[in-house]
Amino acid sequence: MFTQSLTHLQETHLLRTLHRTESEQDAEVTIAGKTVILFSSNNYLGLANHPKLKEAAIAAIKQYGFGAGASRLLSGTMSLHERLETRLASFAQTAAALTFSSGYHANIGLIQTLTQELQPHCLVLADRACHASLIDAIRLTKARFKVYQHQNTEQLERLLSTQAVTDAKNILVVTEGVFSMDGDIAPLPQLLTCAKKCSATLLVDDAHGTGVMGRTGRGTIEHFDLETKIPIRMGTLGKALGCMGGFVAGPRELIQLLINRARSFIYTTAPPPAIAAAALAALSILEAEPERRDQLWQNRDYMLSNLKSLGYNTMHTESPILPILIGDPSRTLQFSQQLFEHGIYAPAIRPPTIPRGTSRLRISIMATHQQAQLDYALDVFRNVGRSLGIIS
Repeated sequence: MFTQSLTHLQETHLLRTLHRTESEQDAEVTIAGKTVILFSSNNYLGLANHPKLKEAAIAAIKQYGFGAGASRLLSGTMSLHERLETRLASFAQTAAALTFSSGYHANIGLIQTLTQELQPHCLVLADRACHASLIDAIRLTKARFKVYQHQNTEQLERLLSTQAVTDAKNILVVTEGVFSMDGDIAPLPQLLTCAKKCSATLLVDDAHGTGVMGRTGRGTIEHFDLETKIPIRMGTLGKALGCMGGFVAGPRELIQLLINRARSFIYTTAPPPAIAAAALAALSILEAEPERRDQLWQNRDYMLSNLKSLGYNTMHTESPILPILIGDPSRTLQFSQQLFEHGIYAPAIRPPTIPRGTSRLRISIMATHQQAQLDYALDVFRNVGRSLGIIS
């Protein structure tokens, strides 16, 4: 029944397989029995295996057990969940926050609730490169939906001025803060200007900006100094903070509404309290150790400048996500496999994750990458890239 589809994926070099990691998440890991330098993790600050996160999680398990046992609206809300949400609201500089089991759940629940509240005649406009969770969330609503070309604020402004848009009673503009596959940053000031012209609401998914962007790591909104002007944002606990889950931060009335209407919050078991404890520890480390973020950006700048010097097309990245554009999925897969043979783990990113003709490697940098590891990786990129004719 499924053989034909799998065969087609295999023949077009788009078949995906799981690669088992057999060690903790760090700059060096063991995959399929081979020790490799990891360049695919979103563990940007290296917190996933930090001793303080482990200690906090273990202490929470000893006190509360592991599973929450019920949804938050039944008996699943525990003091650690509430403490984390209070801390996240302070971190985001909003009135309140609400945690979800994942960033995917957060986007589904938030967009469902916002569009329901903005009905009737709600229209959603989203950047074409938005994450699948945002696109899926929009498609699950009854709202009308249009996309604008990636980062094209001029096209967005034209869309916002068309009759079909001006007839809409309520408009939601959706973007990522840092785009997960391109590594570039949304032009939030220009998007906000466009949104204000038609009284639209701007929603920022800052999953890859949380802990990374901004003077104190508060994200892309802080990066542009717009914290008082963009009242609603989504963030994640599972990337730079090294934990699991997503959160929405915003006005207290919105958070109360999410508790009552967000199906992805209401109808799922609460996250284990140990995760909330670890996330609280991660936020403390983020604030107490700004040098981690400094090291992340130092590593990122070093790696990016050298990859560019080698002749790689790194697109328009502005973040620790460094895409290496290849184009052809077969060639990209071959490149990734040869890197792995030389001790570098950088999986091939192929359609449908990104548009056809833009297959690439997605290199993600961590604060815990050592200089010797970066230098070794650059040597491998030089030799393998030349052997395959990707660079000269």
